[in-house]
Amino acid sequence: MKLTGAQALIKSLEMQGVEVVFGLPGGAILPVYDPLLDSSIRHILVRHEQGAGHAAEGYAQATGKPGVAIVTSGPAATNIVTPLADAYMDSIPLVVITGQVATSTIGTDAFQEADTTGITMSITKHNWLITDANDIPRVVREAFHVATTGRPGPVLIDLPKNVSNSTMEWYWPRQVSLPGYKPTTKGHPKMIKEAAKMIASAEKPVFYVGGGVVRAKGAESLRRLVDLTQIPTVTTLMARGVLPDSHPMCLGMPGMHGNYAAVTSMQKADLLIVLGARFDDRVTGKVDAFAPNAKVIHIDIDPAELGKIRHAEVPIVGDVKSVMDDLFAELEPLQGHFRDISPWRKEIKSWQDTYPYSYDRAHEGPPLKPQMVIERIRDLNDEDTIVVSGVGQHQMWASQYWQFEKPNMWINSGGLGTMGFAVPAAIGAKVGRPDRTVWVIDGDGCFQMTAQELVTATTERIPIKVAILNNAYLGMVRQWQEMFYEERYSEVYLSPDLPDYVKWAEAMGCVGIRVVHPSEIDAAIEKANSITDRPVVIDFRTDTQEKVFPMVPAGKSNDEIVLGEDEL
Repeated sequence: MKLTGAQALIKSLEMQGVEVVFGLPGGAILPVYDPLLDSSIRHILVRHEQGAGHAAEGYAQATGKPGVAIVTSGPAATNIVTPLADAYMDSIPLVVITGQVATSTIGTDAFQEADTTGITMSITKHNWLITDANDIPRVVREAFHVATTGRPGPVLIDLPKNVSNSTMEWYWPRQVSLPGYKPTTKGHPKMIKEAAKMIASAEKPVFYVGGGVVRAKGAESLRRLVDLTQIPTVTTLMARGVLPDSHPMCLGMPGMHGNYAAVTSMQKADLLIVLGARFDDRVTGKVDAFAPNAKVIHIDIDPAELGKIRHAEVPIVGDVKSVMDDLFAELEPLQGHFRDISPWRKEIKSWQDTYPYSYDRAHEGPPLKPQMVIERIRDLNDEDTIVVSGVGQHQMWASQYWQFEKPNMWINSGGLGTMGFAVPAAIGAKVGRPDRTVWVIDGDGCFQMTAQELVTATTERIPIKVAILNNAYLGMVRQWQEMFYEERYSEVYLSPDLPDYVKWAEAMGCVGIRVVHPSEIDAAIEKANSITDRPVVIDFRTDTQEKVFPMVPAGKSNDEIVLGEDEL
């Protein structure tokens, strides 16, 4: 069967089971958009290519399936660089297809030409420039394989226009042959036995659980391991919900804005069992002062992570779910011989009771306390609600004050810290999980970066809910300037009224609501939840002065954690 390269691309996506793509057409990719009309694949037309990438990320995080975005060449390709970098940092499976100028004009500075593969080489697992239409099915199959195996991540296919227009004889490769790409998934049995012995004899062990456990679909395996060992467990920003917050061994989030018990348990531990985490600087604080007395068992699919930041006495390369299952099998026969760690758990419980997350709950407002807003959204929704956040103070408050009971319910930009992530990512999450309510917790600074994608949401009837915690500032920057720059507030003021968020929301076809007084919060949330045919945006006027605590100042030891204003 003869097909054009463009037809072969769309058919290849169908063979991969792709149900939805996010994109924006343009000259170099135009041939690909024609066969899309005859395809079963749903196309979501975004208003900016960055939105396409973040929407594909949200779809991937909510569903566990790879997200797909299609954009044209030049500026479109450079616009999607940020989502690629974001997905690379957070190990999100993404397949991005970019148009390219004809092969005969590559390197001539042709109209809308950019060296897309060169630009994205360092922020993708792999990328391909296709020069022969016959390669399209093979490359597409390889791309999905690379994106979804080993440590997941983004890949990119750059497709010149003349290759899209040329013809090929259709085929579908039966298997992928990539001799240089063979991720290790099975942990070394000897190392797993050694890890089991260390866990059984530890006096103050802590499970340090990262987003890799979420990506590996390892929540059930983790819970079995925690239930067996009764070891206290921290869940990083990217792992929230992988162990239910209601679980007695769950300590919640560690790190710069983590809770005291989670941070201090890691500092005082004699053994860290690191599961799919990478010793991010926001978790460790000053590296040479981090968990100074702890030995380390480090389990990760990516061998490059082992020993990168912290030496591991027992490094194990492998799929973290598989290794956890093998570790469980080794530990189960030792159950009666575990060291008694009840004094350790008791000590941690005293920290939890003494130093919980706190804010001024007696404040009657206005302005609103942002933590209260999040708590009310949480309490007026069920545990199946997907929460998507931007980056900044609101992100930290959302992670702190939402109760996460399941994995894939918390979607945010962790490693890259991309402002503007939330609205398009929520669109992708809602497309992937239309049965779930999707709430965005956003800041006024973040919202202004990608709010135009609400036009996409309205047009495509994707009814997400957006809570803007409007404090009229770039809040996290303001907090740092207040704490570390002698209150010299340089270029952080945004204004509470410009733009008018309610009118802006209405102009984009959304329902716009403004909340100024605490007595109005519940009614606004309930109204938003009742609207299912269009997006809703709520402008919550929050306290400009509110800061995120606890906080470990940058470059300081986690032992120097600041619990509140009175310690400044």
